[in-house]
Amino acid sequence: MDNRNLINDGIDAKDLPDRNGYFGEYGGSFIPPELQKVMDEVSEAYERISRDPSFLEELKDLEQHYTGRPSPIYHAKHLTAAVGGADIYLKREDLNHTGAHKINHCLGEVLLAKRMGKKKVIAETGAGQHGVALATAAALMGLECDIYMGEIDVMKEAPNVSRMKILGAKVISVKSGTRTLKDAVDEAFKAYLADPVNQIYCIGSVVGPHPFPMMVRDFQSVVGLEARDQMQEMTGRLPDSIVACVGGGSNAMGIFSAFLDDKTVSLYGVEPAGEGLDTPNHAATIGKGKVGILHGFKSYVIQDGNGEPMPVYSIASGLDYPGVGPQHSYLHDIGRVKYTSATDREAVEAFYALSRMEGIIPALESSHAVAYAVKLAEKLGKGKNILVNLSGRGDKDIDFVLRNYPLVEYEPDEKEENKYKEFLSHIQKRQ
Repeated sequence: MDNRNLINDGIDAKDLPDRNGYFGEYGGSFIPPELQKVMDEVSEAYERISRDPSFLEELKDLEQHYTGRPSPIYHAKHLTAAVGGADIYLKREDLNHTGAHKINHCLGEVLLAKRMGKKKVIAETGAGQHGVALATAAALMGLECDIYMGEIDVMKEAPNVSRMKILGAKVISVKSGTRTLKDAVDEAFKAYLADPVNQIYCIGSVVGPHPFPMMVRDFQSVVGLEARDQMQEMTGRLPDSIVACVGGGSNAMGIFSAFLDDKTVSLYGVEPAGEGLDTPNHAATIGKGKVGILHGFKSYVIQDGNGEPMPVYSIASGLDYPGVGPQHSYLHDIGRVKYTSATDREAVEAFYALSRMEGIIPALESSHAVAYAVKLAEKLGKGKNILVNLSGRGDKDIDFVLRNYPLVEYEPDEKEENKYKEFLSHIQKRQ
C-alpha cells in the first residue's frame, strides 16, 4: 500500500476508463461547456495529485489513524451454520469512522478540494452516510460543507441529519420531484453550476461525469486490496464469491476492483428489487433499465419511453437511484459481474438475521447483499466461501425498521441448523 498508484492498483483493465472517461460505451461527460472546463481542471488535478507521494502518504495516514483501516474481515459462523452452506465472511466497512465505506472516498475528495484551493464542498446524500462522511472530512480539514438531501430521506434518516448538523454542515432539504436521492443530485448540480470556482461537488458514488466514476472507484479500491490479502491470510485462498449491494455502486466497485482479473472469483452485485421486479416500485437499474444519460454520464437508466428518468423506490435510501455507475454497466455487458437483486422483505429478514445471530446491525443497503449471500451460500454448499462487503452499519435505520417492520421477540430453536429457516418463517408470518 506504500506509495500506491490510485489509478492503477487493483484495477482490471489499466486503460479503463479511457482519456475521455469511457468504460466501453459507458461514462463520458455530458455537461454544459462552462462546467466541462471546470471538470477538466478537476480531472487534471486528480491525475497529478494522485501520483504525488505526499498526497498518498497523507491519505494513508488518515485511513490508518483516523478511519481505522484496515477494516477487519469477520467469519459469520452462526449465520453460516444456520444456512448450512458456504462459509460467509463479512468485510466490516461498518466499523469505519462514520459507520460506512463512504469515508474512504470523502477523505480523498476533500483532500483534493483543499489542494485545489476550494473553500466549500457540496454533495448529495440518500441514506445520509455520504453526507455524514463528507461533513466529517470537511470539519477535519476546515472547509464549508453543504449537503442536499431529499425531504423524504431527511425524515427517514433523521439520526444522520442530526450528525451532519452537529459536524457543521448545512443540510438542504429538497422538496421537488420525488423528494429522494435523484432530486438531491439535481439540486446539488445546480448549486455547483452557480459557483464551480470556489466549491467542488464531491459526488457520493461511482457516478456522474468523468473523472468521478474513476476517482471514487480509486479511493474505494483500498477495500478490495485489503480484502484480497486478508482472505488469503485467513483461509489460504481467494474467496469463491464476492457479494456487494449496488445503487450507484461505490462499495461494490471498491471491493470488486482488486478481483476483476481473478476469473475463479465470482462477483455479484445486488440491486434493490423493492416490492418486486414485476411492480414499478424497485430500483433495479441494470436488471430493468436501458442505456441512457443521467447526471452527466452514460449508463443504464430506469427511464420512460421519452428517455426521462422514472421514479424509483427502495427501502434503502442509499440505493434509491435510477442510474448506476458506468463501470458496472460495462462489467455487466462483458459478463464479468452478475447483477441480481433482493426485495425489501428479503433485506429486512437479513437485517434481523444478522442482528440476532451475529450481534451486527447492518445498514439496509448492506442487508441486500447479506440477503443474496444467504441464497448463494445454500446454492454453493459447504466447502465454498463468500465474502460480503458489509458497507455500513444500521444505526440510521433502527427507528425506521422498528416502526415499519416490527418483529416480536424471537426465541431461536435449540438446533442451530433450523434456526435460520424458522427465523425467516417467523418474520414472514408477522408481516
